[in-house]
Order: sequence, then C-alpha cells, then structure tokens
Amino acid sequence: MGIDELKFASREVESLIRYLEDNPQVTDVLFTGGDPMVMRAKNLSVHIDALLKADLPNLHTIRIGTKSLAYWPYKYLTDPDADDVLALFERITRAGKHLAVMAHCSHPAELQPDVVSKAVSRIRGTGAKVYTQSPILRNINDDPGTWASMWRRQVDLGMVPYYMFMVRDTGVQHFFAVPMVRAWEIFQNAYQQVSGICRTVRGPSMSAHPGKVHVLGISEIHGEKIIALRFLQGRNPDWVLRPFFARYEEEAIWLDDLEPAFGEESFFFEKELAQLCEEDLPSGQWDEMESLVLEGVGWN
Repeated sequence: MGIDELKFASREVESLIRYLEDNPQVTDVLFTGGDPMVMRAKNLSVHIDALLKADLPNLHTIRIGTKSLAYWPYKYLTDPDADDVLALFERITRAGKHLAVMAHCSHPAELQPDVVSKAVSRIRGTGAKVYTQSPILRNINDDPGTWASMWRRQVDLGMVPYYMFMVRDTGVQHFFAVPMVRAWEIFQNAYQQVSGICRTVRGPSMSAHPGKVHVLGISEIHGEKIIALRFLQGRNPDWVLRPFFARYEEEAIWLDDLEPAFGEESFFFEKELAQLCEEDLPSGQWDEMESLVLEGVGWN
C-alpha cells in the first residue's frame, strides 16, 4: 500500500518460523489484517513459500482471512496476478497443508453476482476450502431470514458456514452492535430455517480477552433467568467447552457487560486470568489493570 510501517518485513517470516519451531503445539497460521489479499501475489508468496520451504511438521493449516470475495472477486479471475494467486494456493495444498480461505460475507447480496460464483469455484479448484464468517450488524444483517438465506447460498457455492460473531468492542461498535440476547434469538431462528448441511455454523461468539466465548442461549435455572456461555478457545485450554452462566442482561453486547449468575462474585476463570495477565504484563501495567480484572470488567 506504499506505507512502509504497515508492510510485512522479510525478517518477520524468519521470526515466525522460529516461533513455530519452538512451539510445536501450534498447528495453524492465520494471515489477516486488514486484508492480506490486497497484496500482490508475489508479496504474499514471500511469506507463504518460506513457511512451506521450512517444512514444519506441526504446521497443518494456513488460513487467509479476507473480504475480497465480496468486494473484489476479480482478484481471482481477471487481475494481472490472478493466476499467480491461484498457483500459490495450489502450492500450499500440494505441500500437504490445509488451505482455509476465511471469507467475510455479511449479506446474501454479496454472494449473488456470477463473478463471485466463478471466483469461489477457482479457489476451490486449487484444493482450498472456503469458510464463511461475519459479525452480526445492526441494520445490515440483524434478521433471521437474511442469515438463513446467506448460509443456504454459501452452501450452494460450496462454501462452509463457520461463524456468526458479535461486533468487537472497538471503533463504531455503538452503531453496529446487536445485544447478545437479540443476536442469539436471530441465530436460533435462522438455524431453525436451514437443513443440517448449513449447520456447520457456530454463534454468536466473542473473541474476548479470556478467549473465544460462545453464547449458548437463554434459560432459567431455579427461578433465575440466565445467559449460558462456554469457551471455544481459552487462554487456559482447560477452560474450553466448560459452560458458565451470567445474569440475564437484555442490553449486554460484550462479555465485559455481564455479571455472574447465582450470586457468584466472579466467573470461574477470572482469578486464573488475573494470574496469567500478571505473568504477561510488566508490574506497572498490571497495577493499572488489576482492579478491572478482579471486578470482572476485563479489557480487550
């Protein structure tokens, strides 16, 4: 993009490879941003080919997070380096790595043009799989029929519905955010409208500071209305899939807006999270953050 401080540097590839060698538990590498597909194929190849050349036995999947299928599918069809992009994708799959194109699709209208269908077909022809994800956005896709239609269209194109996200607590969240109770109702209603082949999708979920949190639904236990949640990923892997419960809060839009149910002072993970953060942060920074964590506010 012509902005030097935003460019990948070749030495970052070397440090990435060293990190993967030193951490054999890491199996996936995600290229995201921004959008890595604004790069020319030759620039993206520098980084991916280096990973392939390193022949890391623990590296199973390369993911590319991109909105390009919605705003510029010509990247894979008629751009000057379109064939080079697809050749790069083929090198990844021929090397025995799973290539996952994480496509951001927020509305079924993005998937209707024929050019999108052709682009998806060319990508899948390289051996890559296309997974779809989107935040739920007020006034854009906060409607069950929209999501059901979008998931069906994605399956028709050979894409795999993957995630519905809550809008992150950054930027203009106040404009686009949908409360998690409403988001879950939309997800449930949309889920009821589609066949099992579309039900690979999960949501609503939040990539919060403790980990990726899945909103399981609304229920009532011993007369108390609650929001049921669980971790899909956690800073401690032992947290994964452990359910926990928050007091019902109709307007909550993020994990930090919730309080524990049943009179508990904190969620089960908060004390350990505080300890983990204390190990990761310099003492001065920790002093500023400590009260936030212990009060269940957290940060992101």
